[in-house]
Amino acid sequence: MPALKGLVRSVRTPEFAGITFHEVRARSVLNRVPGQSPMPFSWTVNPYRGCSHACTYCLGPDTPVLMVDGTSVRLADVRVGDLVVGTAMRGGVRSLVPTPVHDAWTTTKPAWRVRLLDGTTLVASADHRFLTPRGWVHVRPEGCEGGVGEERPHLRVGDALVGAETLADEAFRRPGTPPVAPAPPGDVPGGRVVTAVEELPGEHALADLTTGTGDFVADGVVSHNCFARNTHTYLDLDAGDDFDRQVVVKLNAPEVLARELRAPRWSREHVAMGTNTDPYQRAEGRYALMPGIIRALGGSGTPFSILTKGTLLARDLPELAAAARDVPVGVGVSLALLDPELHRRVEPGTPTPRARLDLVRRIRDAGLPCGVFVAPVLPGLTDTDEALDALLAAIADAGANGATVLALHLRPGTREWFHAWLAREHPGLLERYAALYRRGAYVDVAYRRDLAARVGPLLERHGLTGGGHAMGGRQGEESPDSWPAGSVPDVPRKLVEEAPAEQLSLL
Repeated sequence: MPALKGLVRSVRTPEFAGITFHEVRARSVLNRVPGQSPMPFSWTVNPYRGCSHACTYCLGPDTPVLMVDGTSVRLADVRVGDLVVGTAMRGGVRSLVPTPVHDAWTTTKPAWRVRLLDGTTLVASADHRFLTPRGWVHVRPEGCEGGVGEERPHLRVGDALVGAETLADEAFRRPGTPPVAPAPPGDVPGGRVVTAVEELPGEHALADLTTGTGDFVADGVVSHNCFARNTHTYLDLDAGDDFDRQVVVKLNAPEVLARELRAPRWSREHVAMGTNTDPYQRAEGRYALMPGIIRALGGSGTPFSILTKGTLLARDLPELAAAARDVPVGVGVSLALLDPELHRRVEPGTPTPRARLDLVRRIRDAGLPCGVFVAPVLPGLTDTDEALDALLAAIADAGANGATVLALHLRPGTREWFHAWLAREHPGLLERYAALYRRGAYVDVAYRRDLAARVGPLLERHGLTGGGHAMGGRQGEESPDSWPAGSVPDVPRKLVEEAPAEQLSLL
């Protein structure tokens, strides 16, 4: 990690299988927001870089992977740029298609052995997913996904795994030959039925890929893979899954922040947390940096806000309530949808909608304000009047002060991952998304106007008008007055001292 200054050590722990924490001693944690930013704050604090919310999927390195030429190669020997066989929905039928390998890696973590009726044995992590007639399922019910009292879809004895022989091979037909019809969903040629799922002792070497379709054929069955995002490159980390697996932890963040807030020129402006990476991601349960950060901000008279989708914030409600007696505090919770199945597919590794609604209630019960960001709204998936009405009703019932509705942004990195996901799950929407996002990261202005017109009456109906539809500005970026009530501290003018001409730079 040559680009990572202040590195103390890099550690792995069984509690966070597949994730490496790079612990650093930071020189500064208070960062100024660029002057042209439309955000309603000037400073941010990010105790973490990268996010341990996400899950990773891995298989045994000896697992044979089907290549486009019909041969099989060990998973550990597949390289970036190779063409393997993946799947895509074509005319409502899942078909085999060629797909490039964008990234490949290995790790060491706990593993499970999946035995099939035909004698096939697959070694995989608990988070790994296989395709079954009932959809993608994990190897085990427990894993990194949040939520209280819920278990995710997982393999059970008797489940059938979808194999390559059950899928249409439209992409590999020679010209002039008739299409190959897939076998009926219930048929499992070769006995690809799960007979046992057994935990293996210790930790094991595992490997995985990122492909264009988000899946590949592993030992004859369709296997999900981890997705890639273009991030972390400032640390010389790759543009694959490093955001999820390489997390930088600023061990001394509370102490450094307290020192910076004592600077004579500090003007006690609004400091925001959670606008880059979530301060209440799973890693916070291990490092517990936020209590000290909250005390430093409150003790210095600095108003602050927190935006999170992590239910771990509930741990610090006493600290937040104490700080709110001294300074204005805002709390925001991100919640995009109610459908638990769609949530598992879009936001794996994050607390469930039910858990986040319960978090809003607990925040309000603690006497703190709370605004909800309904984001991102997915065109054609979560943007119907019925879905938005049900979601806003649930948010109002939880006691939120206000809500803001944001359509999906597709910035570079996110765009590639989302389009690959869309091609797998909802290929019929690809053409529409191409039109809606033809001008860049922000959705078409006509869509924004239509969404705003439909959302306005719903916010009025549910008493959530402290905020609103946030697609203001020439390019659709958020405007300062569009954040929901409760998510931004109400800062009296007298609290913010006039800054000197030469404001202290704390970058």
